[in-house]
Amino acid sequence: MKILITGGAGFIGSHLAERLVAEGHTVTALDDLSTGRLSNLASLQGSNSFTFIEGNILDRALVAEHVAQADAVFHLAAAVGVKLIMDEPSRSILTNVTGTENVLHACLAKKTPIYLASTSEVYGKATKFPFSEDDDLTIGATKNLRWSYACAKTLDEFLALSYAREVDLPVVVLRFFNTTGPRQTGRYGMVLPNFVQNALDGKPLQVHGTGEQSRCFGHVFDVIEALIRLMNTPEAIGQVFNVGTDQEVTIRSLAEQVIAATGSMSKIQLVPYESVYPVGFEDMNRRLPDMAKLKRVTGFRPMRPLSEIIADIIAEKRAAVA
Repeated sequence: MKILITGGAGFIGSHLAERLVAEGHTVTALDDLSTGRLSNLASLQGSNSFTFIEGNILDRALVAEHVAQADAVFHLAAAVGVKLIMDEPSRSILTNVTGTENVLHACLAKKTPIYLASTSEVYGKATKFPFSEDDDLTIGATKNLRWSYACAKTLDEFLALSYAREVDLPVVVLRFFNTTGPRQTGRYGMVLPNFVQNALDGKPLQVHGTGEQSRCFGHVFDVIEALIRLMNTPEAIGQVFNVGTDQEVTIRSLAEQVIAATGSMSKIQLVPYESVYPVGFEDMNRRLPDMAKLKRVTGFRPMRPLSEIIADIIAEKRAAVA
């Protein structure tokens, strides 16, 4: 198949591109390189099965041109990372809403299947655990701009599922939970690559708040496996799926595990949220996905342990300076 990946030079997009090409597909990656990097695609340069297009999903004509040539679209391009969302909320909303509208509109012409990246953020301040795909969503006050990302991605989901109902557009919504692994940058506040880099440099690992907030970190290789299986499963069309792992860890424990795995002498430094983020930030104490639906529909659920994820990130960062 000919597959278009928006955000194809990003962390997840580049891994997906490699996997799809390895499986015999022809891939076009569209990316404006605002957060993605050409170096992520180094292994695909020169391949007859891969094309890179530098461009923005806000360019409606460009999006339409490349969607028209595709048999399926993975729409991964988005403004991501809590730091970026808090620093540039208006840009993030525009990218995540208008960009997605452009991609969906282009898919309507031939009813091109689209796999739409969403986020665990849409669950907001929900207190029912684990988070199930059909649960009600609880979003914070509009004065707290952190929730603008959750609202934008929720609107993306509504729009995609509306097209699915009204005109039978083949849509699958992917709610990612803290995907991490090689190639992820810490530039936009991604916690694990920042922890590993600081540990290797002997710097303090800054843990926000009390450190007792918990997350579930999934290996990017497992996430890619889930995406491939969803693409190959017709029953997935028209549905929403959590994509991640349900293995919880507190951020303080995560820092401790990184220090142990690197053999670092770094210390853990607790940092108040208000010293890191501007006014309008709220955190979620816990994010725990229910992974039963993904397992039921595809026969797969991400299971790589956190120790393997940490080891892979450490190996990548050490190799970069070798």
